[in-house]
Amino acid sequence: MHRVASSGNASNSVRPRKEKRLTYVLNDADDTKHCAGINCLAVLKSPEPYGCDYLFTGSRDSTLKRWALAENGATCSATFESHVDWVNDAVLIDDNTLVSCSSDATVKVWNGLSEGKCARTFRQHSDYVTCLAAAEKKSNFVASGGLGGEVFIWDLEAALAPLSKSNDVVEDDCSTTVNGLSSSLSNTSLRPNSSSNNISVHATQCQGYMPIVKGHKESVYALATNDRGTLLVSGGTEKVVRVWDPRTGSKTMKLRGHTDNIRALLLDSTGRLWDLGQQRCVHSYAVHTDSVWALASTPTFSHVYSGGRDLSLYLTDLATRESVLLCNKDHPILQLALHDDGIWVATTDSSVHRWPAEAHNPVKVFQRGGSFLAGNLSFSRARVSLEGSTPVPVYREPSFSIHGTSAIVQHEILNNRRHVLTKDTVGTVKLWEITRGVVIENYGEVSVPAWFTVDTRLGSLSVHLDTPQCFSAEMYSNDLSIAGKPEDDKVNLARETLKGLLAHWLTRRRQRLGSQTSANGEIPSGNVLPTRTLTLSRVEGDGFIENDLTVYPPFEFSEAAPPSIITEGTQGGPWRKKITDLDGSEDEKDFPWWVLDCVLNNRLPPRENTK
Repeated sequence: MHRVASSGNASNSVRPRKEKRLTYVLNDADDTKHCAGINCLAVLKSPEPYGCDYLFTGSRDSTLKRWALAENGATCSATFESHVDWVNDAVLIDDNTLVSCSSDATVKVWNGLSEGKCARTFRQHSDYVTCLAAAEKKSNFVASGGLGGEVFIWDLEAALAPLSKSNDVVEDDCSTTVNGLSSSLSNTSLRPNSSSNNISVHATQCQGYMPIVKGHKESVYALATNDRGTLLVSGGTEKVVRVWDPRTGSKTMKLRGHTDNIRALLLDSTGRLWDLGQQRCVHSYAVHTDSVWALASTPTFSHVYSGGRDLSLYLTDLATRESVLLCNKDHPILQLALHDDGIWVATTDSSVHRWPAEAHNPVKVFQRGGSFLAGNLSFSRARVSLEGSTPVPVYREPSFSIHGTSAIVQHEILNNRRHVLTKDTVGTVKLWEITRGVVIENYGEVSVPAWFTVDTRLGSLSVHLDTPQCFSAEMYSNDLSIAGKPEDDKVNLARETLKGLLAHWLTRRRQRLGSQTSANGEIPSGNVLPTRTLTLSRVEGDGFIENDLTVYPPFEFSEAAPPSIITEGTQGGPWRKKITDLDGSEDEKDFPWWVLDCVLNNRLPPRENTK
């Protein structure tokens, strides 16, 4: 750890700086399936009559997946892995550009038809990014909002343009760190006008985006725009809808009427969900008995599909106020996406289902019977009015399903500090050996200090290693059944686990260094971790002099389901990559220094610092 001297202390006392954490996410089952709730959906229609349609899903497991849809099934054709927290929303631009946002405070742009490569990452938000909006007839327009109260309007054409070296510097200058995450504030002169809420953008604006700097005082949960990108509406915890002109960033009006958080918004091509000319609510539809979290409309905007916390999906005729219950779910509904005459429904479960919707002729649904008139009451009063006359769902089973795997929801680290007991959403209990990243059937009762922490936020086991505590655990080679080593030889669990995690990287690195030696006739200077002006009090050997790079069986990670590592890179933002995708070309600065010092130089922190 770095030691920073205090300027006001004559005794030159020092204080430790918190080091970067390394995290690896374990995969137990089929990596082509989501293992946590689905937060967002996007459908890409093929321009060809008999072409393949695609469904994009964004999950709380931090990944997006592209599904090739066919009459007899769906195939995962790509996994987009770069976010390090929940994926909260995703939109498609043109025919192949995918934009996503996440609780990692980033907005990412992808080639939607690629094998999952991220084209650009934007870190202007200061907190979770919760929602996106895109204009159908303006391919370069995207808006993003989040818990920091910010709304950014992005010009993707400018944002994705190749940056010169000087512009790279400007972009770095445009981001600052807030609570450990890279966030905005731009290099421009932004002048909020307290009376009109307009903004003026002067000088060298950060390339590709315009912030709305005055408007929301609290979190933004919903955005929507018309198809031409000339109107943007936003809502959140302030219970009001704000209407903006995206071309200038100015607020044109504020709409009041909601009595709770606004979680979903829709606009037709003219913006007539409310009467924007008179700035008033035209109609209020009370069909749900709890919060509404998702909306979708038919192409003509004559009917609206709605779902939410009450596990129900309704179809409502906006003109006649007639509503019908399409289906009931087992989990709260988070997002909806129409696809031909069906509707995809995303919930807090890892599976996504398609239900009949008759979007082009919704009258067919009402002809099945069971409809009722939507009231204009709040859902608390609507719940009372529906008691004793619960609507009967039109459909009992979905027409198509893409199944995920069960998310881990409980875990317990066992006393041997190598095994973790987990329980998933269907009650399945598994025992993990985190030093190999596999599920096992038996475990030992060995007293080992706590050397790692675990969470299940992404629906998988995420194992966190922090120095120097992770190096506190040792076991005898006999207890690990390691052949060829003395029975009383102690093995440091963290060091051997790191060697197993980086085995592929070390092999590829040696191959690259060897090829450079053959080509130049010189031994490259980068084959040993450069000295970091470390003192013996900071890093010492642990008595094991030989730099043994052998990976022992208890620390071999599966190549069939390799874990991903997450750490902080040189650009100040976290990155994630599967251990088998490390090709040896990575900058050593992209890894925590203590990790490389361990695997390359076989050095561990002093023993007194690991307790």
